[in-house]
Amino acid sequence: MVAWRGSVRSIKALWETRIQRRREEEEERRRRPSVGGATSRLSVQVWEDRAVLARLRDKLQTEDGRLVLRIEQEEWKNLPACLVRFVQVQEWQIHRTGLLKVPPFICSFQNLLVLDLCRNAITEIPEQIGKLTRLRELLLSYNRIRNVPEELGCCESLERLELAMNRDMKELPDQLRNLVRLQHLDLSMNDFVSLPDCVVALPALEWLDMGGNRLQQLPDDIHRMQMLQTLWLQRNELQILPENISRMSRLDTLVLSSNRLRDIPSLMEDMTNLRFVNFRDNPLIVDVSLPLRTEDGEDDREMFGRDFMLTYIQEARKRNYAVLNAHRLHQTDEDWPRHDPVQLGPSTA
Repeated sequence: MVAWRGSVRSIKALWETRIQRRREEEEERRRRPSVGGATSRLSVQVWEDRAVLARLRDKLQTEDGRLVLRIEQEEWKNLPACLVRFVQVQEWQIHRTGLLKVPPFICSFQNLLVLDLCRNAITEIPEQIGKLTRLRELLLSYNRIRNVPEELGCCESLERLELAMNRDMKELPDQLRNLVRLQHLDLSMNDFVSLPDCVVALPALEWLDMGGNRLQQLPDDIHRMQMLQTLWLQRNELQILPENISRMSRLDTLVLSSNRLRDIPSLMEDMTNLRFVNFRDNPLIVDVSLPLRTEDGEDDREMFGRDFMLTYIQEARKRNYAVLNAHRLHQTDEDWPRHDPVQLGPSTA
């Protein structure tokens, strides 16, 4: 009886051991796929990054001693983070790729001198852009940017900034006045209704394009832009020019076509530095026609250029003198003393 009980206990213990072992094996099998899946996913990511890096490496070129990343007309809506492997790149040329945003990791590219992302679908500029203190050119025309971060004012080496054709852009942060080296600024074809004060305050600005906006007037202190040489203001809503524009001593190109100007300030006659100017398609109140210089009817002058401006100012001055003289004559007639006719009495015999 005792031996039988002992054998039963041995068999029971054996089965319990087998059952426990089987449970452990099943649990181990359940754990294996999850660990294997994570490893597999990690492995896939590594291979994908390698493939992307190989693809990007083919886009690297050396031009004029610079390492350039050039991508044209390929779909890259987002740039991969593995791009930071190429932090030695000095210039980005990425056009027509459908790129949606400037990646925040852009700050890793401390050697970047030129960032050209024109003709994409970018909607915002990250604040990290301000860490690119060596950046000289930032070209973001033909995108969908509405707001410019104030951190852009920290790009102390910036010399060229292009933000044309972003359509809904209508203001700039005041911090951009800190771009003391900025020489070239393109804000054309946006939605500005006035010239931002931070632009007027730029000390080194030489070239400015604000054509195709909704400018209604220019600031009276526009002469603060002492270094400005070229000013494009075509296709706006300007009705009058401030007289202080004549004090812009370095200005040699001024384009004012397709505005609503009614007159030209007479002081602009003294702008001897102004070599090219255009007043075409403005409702000017004085009708001016330039005489032809040659007998064959050809004239190589710009019909609404500098000669037109000078002739207009002279004709407007003559007209004003004529109006003033007419007014004086009219006033003299009114003030001339009138005497009643002498009444002669009946003759006496």
